[in-house]
Amino acid sequence: MSKMASSSVCRRLRRIVTADAEKAASKLRKFQRIAAQFKKFSEKDSFRRRSDIYAFTVQRLSRSKSLIEEILEHQKKYEDITNEIFTSRLIGLYGKAGMLVHAQKLFDEMPQLNCPRTVYSFNVLLSAYVQTGTFDNVEELFKVFPEKLGITPDVITYNNVIKAYCEMGKFDSASLLFDEMENKGVEPSLITFNTLLNAFYMNKRFADGEKLWGLMESKNVVPDVRSYNSRLRGLAFERRLVEAVELFDEMKNKGITPNVISYNAMISGFIEDDNLKEVRNWYCKLKEDAMPDRVTYRTLIRFLCEKGDLGLALDLCIESINRNVIVGPSIVQSMVDELLKQSKDNEAKHLVNLVKSNKHFRSFHFALIK
Repeated sequence: MSKMASSSVCRRLRRIVTADAEKAASKLRKFQRIAAQFKKFSEKDSFRRRSDIYAFTVQRLSRSKSLIEEILEHQKKYEDITNEIFTSRLIGLYGKAGMLVHAQKLFDEMPQLNCPRTVYSFNVLLSAYVQTGTFDNVEELFKVFPEKLGITPDVITYNNVIKAYCEMGKFDSASLLFDEMENKGVEPSLITFNTLLNAFYMNKRFADGEKLWGLMESKNVVPDVRSYNSRLRGLAFERRLVEAVELFDEMKNKGITPNVISYNAMISGFIEDDNLKEVRNWYCKLKEDAMPDRVTYRTLIRFLCEKGDLGLALDLCIESINRNVIVGPSIVQSMVDELLKQSKDNEAKHLVNLVKSNKHFRSFHFALIK
């Protein structure tokens, strides 16, 4: 590279870096103004009751953790900090911002702030860890804090810990905790059942799921669409498709409207059964009641290509692109490959051009070039 060319490249790079720095500085100034206004408005009692504004502001400042800390620490100057609900809100906001060290620190400081700590604030702290996927901490806190602080866990506490166990794949621990809560007189809620049902049915523990379903019915806990979807998936995995269809009908008869997840479960079941006719049938039913999602498109396009039903596969692929549903480069590439194998060059070219013309798919243009 000549000196002149090298100098030109350096100048361009300098301009880019300078422009990026100016853009970043402009954003920082904007965030600082938001933080300053928030702190000023915080002086009003009525403003401090607006949990929605607090949540919105923290979301706006999500790229500036230091400013989030600044506005939330600022709240300690007000008498509200002695109110557990107010302080718990701040703990929850730290959690939503992914600032768990700050959330834990504020919880630990509550006695010094003359703020009581009950199961309410403890549950908010647990929820913060669950929402950010820090499940080991949930287990540790649950083992230590209730006894240490004299807190009696309630159903929300147990729901958080059961959720953490399920996410960690500790299904036996989750089951034991479910038994413990019952033994201690804490009635499981629909959320408790749904968390465990989803974990069991999605992880090939069908018998455990069925046992829990029976217990839920015996306790007169009314299943909702999430409950039914978990069981539908379980039946589909087990290829018990006659029972799945019966459960689907039962769901509708009880006034529970199936959603796209319900239909995806049925479609996946018949794909596992290699039943193209029923797959198409359930896709048609889905179109009558709901809109296909990313899972629907990915599952169907792959299966239809394997079965040689390129007409419907192409229609679905085009529909997903027009709806800006990102099915992934491998799925679209497989569609192009199948079209070219069948000498459908015009259709393949049309699909590639459609992808190139859609800004949402620019990140994988090159994956479509043969």
